[in-house]
Amino acid sequence: MLRNKKILIGVFVTLTFLVIGTIGYMVLEQFTLLEALYMTVITITTVGFGEVHPLSSTGRIFTMFLIVFGIGSIGFSIAAFTEAIVEQASSPHLKQKIMQKRINQLRKHYIICGFGRVGVAAAERFQKAGAPFVVLESDEEQIKFLQEHKYPYLEGDATKEEVLLAAGIKHASALMALLNADPENLFTVLTARELNPTLHIIARTETSSSESRMLRAGADSIISPYASAGRSVADKILKVTKAEIVPSSPLPEQQNQPEWLKVTEESDLAKHVVETANTFLKGTILGLRRDGRDYLLPGADMEIHLGDELLLAPCAPLVDVLKAAPRAVFKMVLIDDNPVIRRLYTRLFQKAGYHIITAENGEEGYRIIVREKPQAAVIDYFLPDVTGLEICSRIRANEQLKHMKLILFTGNDDVETRNRALAAGVDSVVVKSPDAAEIVNTVKATMENS
Repeated sequence: MLRNKKILIGVFVTLTFLVIGTIGYMVLEQFTLLEALYMTVITITTVGFGEVHPLSSTGRIFTMFLIVFGIGSIGFSIAAFTEAIVEQASSPHLKQKIMQKRINQLRKHYIICGFGRVGVAAAERFQKAGAPFVVLESDEEQIKFLQEHKYPYLEGDATKEEVLLAAGIKHASALMALLNADPENLFTVLTARELNPTLHIIARTETSSSESRMLRAGADSIISPYASAGRSVADKILKVTKAEIVPSSPLPEQQNQPEWLKVTEESDLAKHVVETANTFLKGTILGLRRDGRDYLLPGADMEIHLGDELLLAPCAPLVDVLKAAPRAVFKMVLIDDNPVIRRLYTRLFQKAGYHIITAENGEEGYRIIVREKPQAAVIDYFLPDVTGLEICSRIRANEQLKHMKLILFTGNDDVETRNRALAAGVDSVVVKSPDAAEIVNTVKATMENS
């Protein structure tokens, strides 16, 4: 603000002397307007051209006055302009704008969240491979290192939605959550997955207990540098020494022991998937027993049936969590062969108040729909066994399901696909995009219009 004020003052003073000089020559020497203006300009700029007409003694005194003060005004203006240019060139805001413009042009790039030792190694590898990437970091020392190596970066908290958006997460192909703490990486994964459901996410963990939470949050794969290094070193030692592996001693018992829970009508867990039940019970289902068969660490998308027994490691007393278990208002089915997509939208639809059941293929999804008769179904166009359109046509042919709302989830945004979907009885078509909230909002709007 002060810089702009100095520039305005310099311009105003210079224009003032131009006016004074022009009027002075016209009055004292009887010059025309053009002659007076010309004489004033060459005088205050000290160009050194000759006089338009011989000056009188009064005119020469006036000229000396004009030279002294006119040059001063021009010098002040030049200094103000120079200062403004230098400050702007060295301004951190300008550097940030240039960097942001560079990042905005990236497509199919990689986002590195955290520039610790793992992040540095990843950046060096990307740089050598010529792969586009951007680093998100908040530590000043690490930012200096990024600047020295001229890596593209943004200063900010990678767990913040606005920072991830500025890093171009909507156009990125992959993200690496490499922050120093597991909770921060977990939150980064959650935020990133909701912002871009098609993104490939790799998360770093310090403890094995965090791995399942990372996967449920939406990570595609997990890395544990210390565990990997330890296993690698141990394997090499065992190989070199040809030692026999001695069974390790059992771990000490934990304070909160896992408990068996019977799935009854009152528990409201039947027909939910394991991931949903984990949320309701505020714990982790370690095992599932059904018809005399045990399933160790059941998949997040495995559906729970009435009469099942669950081995639960709770974070709170079972009585309390069962009393607090919410009951969904609307029932819906999601059919998609991508487990990451199923986990993401299970969480999003639960937040929206839906009782959601998932299936990984068309035939399984159709059987669930016939059995459960949900209010709505979200069906992926490309399924491993049959197409989503075939499932929609079979649903519309079933008299008991004719009032159910159908939403087709597709990657083909063309008129032919939409026309075929409408012919199959689909109520809405949602194109797969990095905006995860779109399909949730479409389902809500479709249900409200029913």
